[in-house]
Amino acid sequence: MAKTERPTFRQRVRSVALFKQLGPGLITGAADDDPSGIATYSQGGAQFGFGLLWTLVLTFPLMAAIQLVSAHIGRVTGKGLASNMGAIMPRWLVTALVALLFLANTINVGADVAAMGEAAKLVIGFGEHEFTILFAVVSVLLQMFVSYKRYARLLTVLTLSLFAYVAVLFSIHLDWGQVGLGVIGIHANLSAAAATTIVAIFGTTISPYLFFWQTAGEVEELDHHDDQHSLKDAPDEAPRQFARMRIDTFAGMAVSNLVGLAIMISTAATLHAVGKTDINTAADAARALEPFAGKFAFALFSLGIIGTGLLAIPVLAGSAAYAVSETRGWKVGLDNKPWEAVGFYAVITAAVVLGLGIDYSGIDPIKALYWSAVLNGVISVPMMIAMMAVAGSKRQMGAFTAGPLLKFLGWASALVMTAATVVMIYVSVR
Repeated sequence: MAKTERPTFRQRVRSVALFKQLGPGLITGAADDDPSGIATYSQGGAQFGFGLLWTLVLTFPLMAAIQLVSAHIGRVTGKGLASNMGAIMPRWLVTALVALLFLANTINVGADVAAMGEAAKLVIGFGEHEFTILFAVVSVLLQMFVSYKRYARLLTVLTLSLFAYVAVLFSIHLDWGQVGLGVIGIHANLSAAAATTIVAIFGTTISPYLFFWQTAGEVEELDHHDDQHSLKDAPDEAPRQFARMRIDTFAGMAVSNLVGLAIMISTAATLHAVGKTDINTAADAARALEPFAGKFAFALFSLGIIGTGLLAIPVLAGSAAYAVSETRGWKVGLDNKPWEAVGFYAVITAAVVLGLGIDYSGIDPIKALYWSAVLNGVISVPMMIAMMAVAGSKRQMGAFTAGPLLKFLGWASALVMTAATVVMIYVSVR
């Protein structure tokens, strides 16, 4: 029997070095597949089959570019996105943008915790509202008293359940020709309902809260490492840091979109194929996993919803807290204790508490998740325009303003989202 060759020292070093490149971008990508994303991708696949797969191919370079812009802003300036916007824009405009972010994030948080409560009920059989409140309280307490990095590592195990959708692809017969046509946009559905779903897919993939979060993540990295500095202060660190941010961001966005594609293909091949074209409950969405998980489909779906929800809520509430606190000049950071950053944690608590209203609104959680994605898509337009203004400002970025390719893709992201929103509004009122 042939002897298995062990990795050389150099290979082990390269593996460790590559792993160390992963940080804010990978966490951002994982948080992007939150309950809102799962619901939106499931609805897209169930309602339109393979007809909207092209949206996740189109969004990959655009979301990678806009998230890379976010990372660059944080690493170059050493300041959060709201602080940078405030330096080049009127205060009233920044306040309005932050208010929109807080509104969208609060609705998204509420939809997420309500969906988590419904998912828990799928398995336990009762206590939807009680579990919703429990998840909200636990999330706030964990944000206050546990380092988010440690918390994220723990929850990543639960989010691995999302790869069950990838397993579904190998458990059923797929017409790969039709899948391929859907990926390249042949026979794309452009009805009024499809236009709204496209905005929802764009909104859950290219979400405003992710912009603020990744910028804040880079700033937090600087605070945690005394040997690292903002690139304006230490330009010699730029080549290594820009390379790290590219690897980190591309990896995170690739994972996010691959999981999204798997969810959409799975629901298209299972639910849409048998005429189940509208997802109204968590149970409806969970049935896409039955070819792989059988009677455990509800449990696996619930693990995915709860795991991604617990991972995403700190990102949603935290990004709002960073934005509000920066505009007010308050101390920020999830590594601070509640009594050290009172305003910051007050915003987090307010976002979660106000979001709980979704649970008592009578709106089905799955529908609320879908419409929160639509809202994110609309709000992302002014956010991206403001971001690109910062990325192109020599006053803020110094010698590290966005390069031609990044600038092109960043503005293309804003243009595509604007076009999708305009088309949605046009076909809806026509």
